[in-house]
Amino acid sequence: MEACDLCGYKLTGSTRSFKPVELSGKIESTPIKHASEYFLRVLRGTMVDTVFPLSEKTITIGRSPNCDICLNDMTVSRLHAQIDPEDGGYAIKDLNSFNGVWINNQSVNAHHLKQGDIIQLGKFSLVYQEV
Repeated sequence: MEACDLCGYKLTGSTRSFKPVELSGKIESTPIKHASEYFLRVLRGTMVDTVFPLSEKTITIGRSPNCDICLNDMTVSRLHAQIDPEDGGYAIKDLNSFNGVWINNQSVNAHHLKQGDIIQLGKFSLVYQEV
């Protein structure tokens, strides 16, 4: 059985490697007028500039239309990750997804989000922002 060169994950399907998307240039904050003080903004993928306000409840992210944030692409697992309110901010947790959760080009199982963190889920890149 083969394993990913980056993270050591045992590969059982047709995907043999995964490389985080390199974003060029500086990410500029865009002023957003939402009731929420915290949100995700899509930087790369089919929904560029879409804004997802975060709330006081757990938010699910995945390919399934039943998820709170639906990222409809085969590189995203049906139930890929969740975001939970935590310590005055938010934390993201991988839900045993196939391609994993990457924060600032590092594979993580869980991570307390900080202003400007780049989240990669499959081919989608999102930035975590606080107003």
